[in-house]
Amino acid sequence: MEETNRQKKIGGVLQEDLAAILQAHLRDAGKTGILISVSKVKVTTDLSQAKAYLSIFPAKNAQELLKEINILKPQIKHELAQRTKNQLRRMPNLDFYIDDSLDYIENIEKSMKGDENPIEDPDLLSRRKKS
Repeated sequence: MEETNRQKKIGGVLQEDLAAILQAHLRDAGKTGILISVSKVKVTTDLSQAKAYLSIFPAKNAQELLKEINILKPQIKHELAQRTKNQLRRMPNLDFYIDDSLDYIENIEKSMKGDENPIEDPDLLSRRKKS
């Protein structure tokens, strides 16, 4: 089912404010050299749940940072509610996910360049099979 205009609009507002909040938390925690961005926020039709997809660079810190963000989820939700109090009546519950679309695109480009040749390395064929 396609997102309604209202869902898209609320997702955009949440995305912008979440990015600012997460960057501020990184800065306050003294974590330098880590870049975090909110690539997409999807809101359910009843506006009760919001899935935020985070892109974290460098990727080796992604799981560790995601755990920290989930611990700080109530604080982030409160701060987000304060920023959006004039646009939203109720703040949706937040769920955070790692956005791995950039890694997926990179793997496709690498495969297309010919770095992985299934003729020379037959073990690659099992990974490419659809399940």
